Amino acid sequence: MRIVLPGGSGQLGSILARDYHAAGHEVVVLSRSPTSTPWQTISWDARSQGPWSTQIDGADLVVNLAGRSVNCRYTDKNRRLIMDSRVESTEAVATAIELSASPPPVWLQLSTATIYSHRYDAPNDEIDGEIGGNEPGVPASWAYSVEVAKAWEGAALGRTLASTRVAALRSSVVLSPDRGGIFDVMLGMVRRGLGGRSGDGRQFVSWVHSHDFVAAVKWLAAEASLGGVVNIASPNPLPNAEFMSSFRDAWGARIGLPATTAMLEVGALLMGTETELVLKSRRVYPRRLLDSGFEFAFPDWPTAVTDLCARYRAASA
Repeated sequence: MRIVLPGGSGQLGSILARDYHAAGHEVVVLSRSPTSTPWQTISWDARSQGPWSTQIDGADLVVNLAGRSVNCRYTDKNRRLIMDSRVESTEAVATAIELSASPPPVWLQLSTATIYSHRYDAPNDEIDGEIGGNEPGVPASWAYSVEVAKAWEGAALGRTLASTRVAALRSSVVLSPDRGGIFDVMLGMVRRGLGGRSGDGRQFVSWVHSHDFVAAVKWLAAEASLGGVVNIASPNPLPNAEFMSSFRDAWGARIGLPATTAMLEVGALLMGTETELVLKSRRVYPRRLLDSGFEFAFPDWPTAVTDLCARYRAASA
């Protein structure tokens, strides 16, 4: 198969490209800053049509991962970049598919579980989940993240593509033992004795092991009944305090100092990021995946984090 990964030079793209390449498939990554990789990497501007568009024509699968990182301060400039990088790249992919003589049968478009409301009382699935943006008592900046997610999905699901099945992947945080990834950053805090609860620790953490993320992408590519929005998250999200406790146990960390909301706000300012990433309660449930028969290899966090820590140590040995 030929797999095209627009925006595939980041962590998620590398995870997918590595897996598909190892299985013998032809992998093409579209990147604004191409580098040398074991697979083919082609330049694109993530906005307009160009020579890259020919890679879409005749592809077996397109997985669009393009979008500026949200790990930044939500200044007006960064908000525009976050929104434009997602919507414009998605529209460019949609147009390339429309213009293809042989359009890909499947287009999987990355989205985000952040679209759901900040809540503790019940999980958010694709059928009954509450879309966020109007929750009482939360920072106004959180609503912008929801608007970005809506526009992002709309750019893909709003197009009529007669020969291509489209699914928007409302993904939770994907954790892998790769250096420089989210797990690596979190582990660094745990190793320094700073892996305690964040805020009051009640906020739910939705996550997915990288193995299950790749398996879910492959499942969605093959499962003809799955179009529209699909949650990709472990079926067992858990409160932040429990999440960090299991993290410390898996690594063998004896101390995990907690961080108050005020401390997190100061830390986020110094690190150039936002506290939404750790304080918003993301309680996501992958109803459509489970109903279709998908089975998670790592459905529970204690098992998943034990595996991730073991893989991290093995890679460091």
